[in-house]
Parts: sequence; structure tokens; C-alpha cells
Amino acid sequence: MSEPILTGLRVIDAATYIAGPSCAAILSDYGAEVIKIERPPYGDPFRHLYKTPGMPVSEYNYPFIVDNRNKRSLALNLGTPEGGEIFKKLARQADVLVTNYQPQMLTRFRIRYEDLEPINPRLIYASITGYGEVGEEAEKPGYDMTAYFARSGLMSYLHNADAEPCTSPCGFGDHPTAVSLFSGVMLALYQRMQTGRGSKVTTTLMHNGTWSNASLVQSGLVGAEWPKKWSRREAPNPLVNHYATADGRRFILCLLDPAKDWPKLCGAVGRKDLVEDPRFATTDARRENCFDFVTTMDAEFAKHSMEEWARRFQAHDVLFGIVPTTAEVADDPQLAANGVFVEMTDAPIRTIDSPMRVEGLNKRAPQMPPEIGQHSRAILAELGYSADQIAQCERDGTILDGVAG
Repeated sequence: MSEPILTGLRVIDAATYIAGPSCAAILSDYGAEVIKIERPPYGDPFRHLYKTPGMPVSEYNYPFIVDNRNKRSLALNLGTPEGGEIFKKLARQADVLVTNYQPQMLTRFRIRYEDLEPINPRLIYASITGYGEVGEEAEKPGYDMTAYFARSGLMSYLHNADAEPCTSPCGFGDHPTAVSLFSGVMLALYQRMQTGRGSKVTTTLMHNGTWSNASLVQSGLVGAEWPKKWSRREAPNPLVNHYATADGRRFILCLLDPAKDWPKLCGAVGRKDLVEDPRFATTDARRENCFDFVTTMDAEFAKHSMEEWARRFQAHDVLFGIVPTTAEVADDPQLAANGVFVEMTDAPIRTIDSPMRVEGLNKRAPQMPPEIGQHSRAILAELGYSADQIAQCERDGTILDGVAG
């Protein structure tokens, strides 16, 4: 088996939480060597998020596994002169630097693109911000729940008229934003092949959220008139709606060709008498009588289990989607069959593979993420530091060696 295509690429992951580290993790999947810079003594704050009330309880630091697999950890205090010098030595040898530090931190530590480009003109400097690098909110901290999910309009859209806005799951906007940054990094690497020079790559949580909601945001750009919000019993099209089964499972219908789909649904339900029922026979009639439609269908769907409805829908070519719990997704055989889950090489668990494949390209088998500062000594030795110099860096707090404790 040939080595992954990015083998030999050196990446500095000077980022926290999810979006930046996730981009670096994707690069690592394709073979890149990733050094994760963490602030001693506690490291990336994301290491501790799984203990937050409301998160699933586990002995494993499960969210950290996804975004920090395959990496080496250097616990480095960028606030000391020696820490800054170590960082610059790493930057001189790096191909890619990924960061999501706020602008004032980049300035304080002198690790802006303008600071590093002169010492390494081939460097690809990849930066994620919450709200962009200009404007009144450039310095504003941004999490995916605020800058991606809320700011983009997704939060206000994804609830019915009779429900409160929902919160987003961990990493909901960070992971697609990471894919955007990864795409930009690959474009910049291709450009470097042509020009010999690196460049700066940027993206924002706010922009990616807006891109995710682009079809509806575009309606605002053309001055479209929005309908009022509805509940599931007031839906403008009850053929695109969610329903419950006898065993408490939920599914959503997505029937976009009513002339063909309505008779199929009636056949699956065993109520062919409803096809010509004047209350439901046309799109307008179903909209005007939505309450009766949903009440009727609720009663029918409550007669059988999800397994039986899935069988019936498939037999009658009715387009539907089961709404599983997140825990159930981890046992989804269709996901497993398509390689979504991959085995860790050094732990008895699986993780989620990055969501792109290129025929003929191999990925690295994933390894568990490092402990804080696990590779600090080794990395400094690779940079030419002597044992005495490394020991001094530990004593003065410039580095923390996780192995030494």
C-alpha cells in the first residue's frame, strides 16, 4: 500500500476547540505530520468540554478524539521569548499553519501572517475567525453556535411556530467550516506548486453558516416575501412533515411530486379511499385542511412500528427518512458499510472518518490523540535543542512535557 498523499507535509495546529483542529485532522488523515500547539498547563480548552453538563457521559474524551487524532502535542508558552523563538523555528520548517486565535492574540504573540511570511515565504497560513478580519466585530469571539448557527438565520428557521429555537450540537458548524478551510489549504498548495510561494487562506464561521443557509438567505437578497411560521398541524405542505409510529419512532416524509406521491402514500397507509377525498385530493386542499390531514395520518401511523412502516414505504416507493437518535446513528449499518466509521489503531473504539475520498488515495489509520505536551521534548530535540536546553525550557515554564509529568 502506498503512503498517503500528504506524507511529508508539515502542519502546525495553533488552534483551539474544533474548526481549526478539525482541518488539521483531515490533513493528518491524508498523511500530514501535525504538531498541535497547546498552552501549558491545561492545553486546548476543548480537552475539557466533554465534562460539561449536558454532554454524554463517558470515560473517553470522545469529541477530542475526532478532531485531534494522529497529532503530536507540544505544550508551548508563546508568551515567553523562548516560546516565541521555538514557534518561529517550527514555522520556518512548516508547510501549513492552522490557527483560529483572535487577532489581538496573533498580534501579541507576533504570529500573524505578516510576521511569519518573511521567514517562510512558502508557508500556507490558514486562519478561521468567527466574524471575519474586518468590521466592528472582527475581534469578537465566535463559537459555531453563535457565529454559524445563530448568525446565519439557521437557528431562527429550524423550529416550528409552536416551539422555541433549538441549540446546535457540538461541532455542528465547526466541522463543515473545517472542510472549507481544508479546501482552501489544498488550493493554496496547488498554487504553491505553480508559483513556489505560500499564501494566506481564510474563512469564517459566519460565512460558512450563511453558505449552509444560502438558498433561503438568497431569498432575502431578492426581496422575497416570507410566509409566517407554522406548526406541524399547520404546514403548507403536510406531505413534507414528520410523524410518529406505534413504537415511538419518528420519521419525515419528503414527497415533492404530489401528483405521483400522494396515491403512493395512500397505498402504503392502506387508505386508497383518501386519494380522492376532497379534503386531501389536491395540494391546495391538503394545505387548507392540514389539521385534518395530520390528525388522520397520525392515527394511521400510530397503528404500526417503524419497522413495518419502513417496509410499506419501500414497497410503495414512498420517500421517507427515519429520524434516529444520535446514539442510534453510531450503530447505523449503512454508515458502517460506506466507511463512515474507522477503527482506531491503538484503542478498542471507532471514530468518524473525514468525509471525502479520492479513488486511489490511501488514508492513515487513525491513532488516539496525544496527552498535553506528550511530544514536547521530542519536538525540541528535532529542532536541535540539547538535553540541557530542553530541561531549562521545562524549568522556566516555556514547555511542559506530558510524559515527564
